[in-house]
Amino acid sequence: MSLTQLAYRALDTIERLGNRLPHPALLFMGLAATVIVLSWVMSSLDVAAVHPINEQTYTVVSLMNGAGLRRILGEAVSNFTHFAPVGVVLVIMMGIGVAEHSGLIACVLRSIVKRTSQPLLAYVTAFAGVMSSIGADVGYVVLIPIAALLYQAFDRPALAGIAVAFAGVSAGFSANLLIGPVDVMLAGISTEAAHLIDASAEVTATDNYYFIIVSTVLITLVAGWVSNHVVEPRLAQQKDRQQDQPDAGSNSNTNADTLTQQHTHQHSQQHTEQHISLAWVGGFSAIYFAGIILLSWPGLGALAATAESRSPLLANLVPLLAIYFAMAGYVFGRSNGIYRSASQAIDSMEKSIATMAYYIVLMFFAAQFVNYFAWTNIGTVTAIAGAQWLGSLQLSPIVLLLAIIALSASINLLVGSASAKWALLAPVFVPMLMLLNIPPEQTQMAYRIGDSTTNIITPLMPYFGIVLAYAQRYQAQLGLGNIIAMMLPYSLALLATWSLLIAIWIATGLPLGP
Repeated sequence: MSLTQLAYRALDTIERLGNRLPHPALLFMGLAATVIVLSWVMSSLDVAAVHPINEQTYTVVSLMNGAGLRRILGEAVSNFTHFAPVGVVLVIMMGIGVAEHSGLIACVLRSIVKRTSQPLLAYVTAFAGVMSSIGADVGYVVLIPIAALLYQAFDRPALAGIAVAFAGVSAGFSANLLIGPVDVMLAGISTEAAHLIDASAEVTATDNYYFIIVSTVLITLVAGWVSNHVVEPRLAQQKDRQQDQPDAGSNSNTNADTLTQQHTHQHSQQHTEQHISLAWVGGFSAIYFAGIILLSWPGLGALAATAESRSPLLANLVPLLAIYFAMAGYVFGRSNGIYRSASQAIDSMEKSIATMAYYIVLMFFAAQFVNYFAWTNIGTVTAIAGAQWLGSLQLSPIVLLLAIIALSASINLLVGSASAKWALLAPVFVPMLMLLNIPPEQTQMAYRIGDSTTNIITPLMPYFGIVLAYAQRYQAQLGLGNIIAMMLPYSLALLATWSLLIAIWIATGLPLGP
């Protein structure tokens, strides 16, 4: 049996075991109940952790009492309505729904197909995923569904497009060719942590810049290679499982059929009309983005950076993109006759949201679990204890950084939000390693690597549910095990190669940034 067959067999086993898990909503319900019981047990045992720097004591708070019940019931609705992934996904899907139903997305993808070679598709998709982090969470809600349609246009598995885009977007939060909001946010937290040792220390947003540029290339190459040589061939072997196509996949008006009938004579007139419609969309796009440039012009526009807000444009990127997709889709549909009134565009929004019913239900229970976990301080106590244990090992600098990568990757399986985890861990990791002559920017980068690489294999990551919902549009019976098994090769490959890169980088004394 070849190594490839052994790997596929292992992934099949993981897939079977994962699919034996209950429905994801039931899984989150069970996890929420477990947190409640565990909080009572740990609170009864007086489990606590003392922060080694500020000496603040964190105790586990029980939810299995009157106060806990009142909070569980009283904040159930706000937990859901304030849960970050819910609003952004639904808003952007309304805009994409118009662009999809009008045929705009299909038309644009057909143009991309004509200009992109088959072998480069995975690498282009992975690179786009990495670069999407400049817009924070936009990649999760925009790029991933478009990647699925793009792969369909090439007559390749839509799930492969979802997988490589997901890998690029997730890892892209710690790599880019540009400095983005994540760099600014993490650097600010690292600076505050470094002040516990040196009041003059400062970590800037560019302190990891050289490394994240090279990381962009690394992630693109690794994710593209894994997609072409591991994930997609395995999906091809499972083609018989992908025959059950839900109705949602056909809602895009011309997606599958039009994309596979590109140059037939009977569609020549339609293609001519679509080129005219694209010209209208191009004109609208130029006006729209010129308006955004004016709005974000320094010192003039309402979206320009101010002392209070460094990047209002990026903070409002989701609604701006949703408006653009909706309006561009309407312009395209109106010019080609698909839409004869604005009410038809609203119907497209409704149909798009209807396909998200699964996701909405899932996010309600996910929001409860995430909040219960935060209320009880179980994650905080666990993280502090793990960091203290790591510091007691007295490892060499490179080994210690690799250990931080491993610990961050492990904690990430249980606790989401990169900034929230770093706000908790930075005051422990940064001072601890500064005392060992390891600069804060190295510690920060090690954390970023660990945090990014396991996002794609934990159902507890807030956007994991939306990825599953996208995938189920193409394979209705898909379960958690399928997604975990599909993404595990990316996670392991990125964790190994990225860790090796930073080890070589530090060993050779190269600066992480300017």
